[in-house]
Amino acid sequence: MDLETQTVPASQGRAFRMNAGQFARITNTHGHQVVDTWAVAEPDPFEVSSMDHTRSVNSNIFFTEGMSVQSSRRRPMLTMVADSAKLRHDTLLCPCSAELYQQLGCTEYHRSCTDNFHEALAQANGECAFTPASLNLFMNVPVASDGTVDRLPPATAAGDYVVFRADMDLVLVLSACPQDITPINGAARTPMDVAVSITNAFPLEGAQ
Repeated sequence: MDLETQTVPASQGRAFRMNAGQFARITNTHGHQVVDTWAVAEPDPFEVSSMDHTRSVNSNIFFTEGMSVQSSRRRPMLTMVADSAKLRHDTLLCPCSAELYQQLGCTEYHRSCTDNFHEALAQANGECAFTPASLNLFMNVPVASDGTVDRLPPATAAGDYVVFRADMDLVLVLSACPQDITPINGAARTPMDVAVSITNAFPLEGAQ
């Protein structure tokens, strides 16, 4: 199957319109890259992906293959129908922001997933008055029995991918996380680009 592949450049965000029933394949091209992920309903921009409802409906703090991303109106938006690495994706940590990088010691502007979300949505002629919590694809955030969380490099390799099915008409917003201070994007702490393919049919394994 030939897929038209687009790129989300390192440290940048992009938005992709999807019709209900379409599929999005998100490939960790180089490995070790976290992808902050949101969905915004069309034509209602006030209905957005909600990690609160997603955790509640799935009864899990992690997100795995077969689960659905729920909207702020508790409706299914995206279902993960394939995950080559069989990961537990993070739903807990917030998208990085200017304030976070200031706390990490940055004194000049640093790109963030928060900015990427709003910039990408604006390029798709959309807007949101706030920054929803993100589904953090490929992010490795183990949770200890006492409730503490850690931040480890992704347990992924180059070419690992996930596939989502859109359960409604929506805008899919992706950010190739710009984090280069902590090892959340791998030990090299170097953000990389990711590949995205939108298709009407289920993307077969190994399709490029």
